Amino acid sequence: MQGAEIKRLADWLIDGARSEPNPAKMMAEACERVVAAGLPLWRVGIFIRTLHPDIFGRRFIWKPGAEVEIGTVDFSFQDSPEFSNSPLSIVFREGIEVRVRADDPASKRFPIVDDLRAEGVTDYLALPLLFMSGQAQASSWTTRQPGGFTDDQIDWLRQLVMPLARVIEIISLQRTAALLLDTYVGNRAGERILAGQIRRGHTETMHAAIWLSDLRGFTALSDRLPSETVVDVLNQYFDCQVHTIRNHGGEVLKFMGDGLLAVFPIAADDGDAGEVCSGALEAAREARANVEAMHYPAGDTVERFRFGVALHVGPILYGNIGGANRLDFTCIGPAVNLAARLEKIAGRLSRTVVASSGFAETCSAEWADLGEFPIAGFSRPQRVYGLADETALPA
Repeated sequence: MQGAEIKRLADWLIDGARSEPNPAKMMAEACERVVAAGLPLWRVGIFIRTLHPDIFGRRFIWKPGAEVEIGTVDFSFQDSPEFSNSPLSIVFREGIEVRVRADDPASKRFPIVDDLRAEGVTDYLALPLLFMSGQAQASSWTTRQPGGFTDDQIDWLRQLVMPLARVIEIISLQRTAALLLDTYVGNRAGERILAGQIRRGHTETMHAAIWLSDLRGFTALSDRLPSETVVDVLNQYFDCQVHTIRNHGGEVLKFMGDGLLAVFPIAADDGDAGEVCSGALEAAREARANVEAMHYPAGDTVERFRFGVALHVGPILYGNIGGANRLDFTCIGPAVNLAARLEKIAGRLSRTVVASSGFAETCSAEWADLGEFPIAGFSRPQRVYGLADETALPA
């Protein structure tokens, strides 16, 4: 491997490795280019910490002739013996390189080297990937070459990790932006924002099934329990809904105290309206079962919970709404207002699931006619339906 090969590899990375925009394929091509240039790599790892509420980091592992292995670890991993007894923990903590020869007795302090030695690895080099923020990510490089890496080969790797870090940082920032938008505003909204839909008033009309739910007795619960407990209860309560909403094609748009607003988009031709509404109803049934199964120890008692959800279908205005440079990507319109009013009626009727006539007509299910109700802001009373298999719960 000569200076010309190093420069070509560095230039390819500096140019963004654009021949392989997929991170896994980019890593595979980079490693294959290094091997083709004369450096006999065996196992290469890239380890990146993420800004995600559930994921501590991601890892990419390359071996010759195999697909790049991609995995994630949660926050408990940073306290595990696997991590704390690894050279990578030193790289992350101190931002320095760590070299471990397989035949060095000192390598015994790193269990990972025992595993690699069984694969025939002779040398292990962990190098920091320094981001412009000063944060150190980590990479590991191994070889089965007799005698391990030469001094020149280590110098080549040091030269390559600098442009490699820049490419990884850009990819990581893009992914972080997408993950944060997905986490805080929802997947579809995040995609629109990243695509440039960021002007105030930039909206579009969407036909959708609308979900609006809240936790029964939340005010009394907040008064009775410590604030930290209430937050924990809310998180568990929202877990009962969010996963099933997303599994059935919905998108959570907003949490409002104990309230949750979600939409299930319907294709422009309305061809899948029945299927979408059926998915929303199935999500409501599953969420009902999840909340019924939820319990929370509080002193000498166990708290049990009930919730209500209103389902409606109709056109909504979906997009950027707000003031000056503080925007919210949300939905508004008479259909959303009606869903909010129906949710209040569900509470008055001690029902868990209620639906508008439009939703009940679109969704095939056994419905019970609960009667007509005057709705604030609407000129005519609205007919409300409940599930036939559900009777009114005690108030």
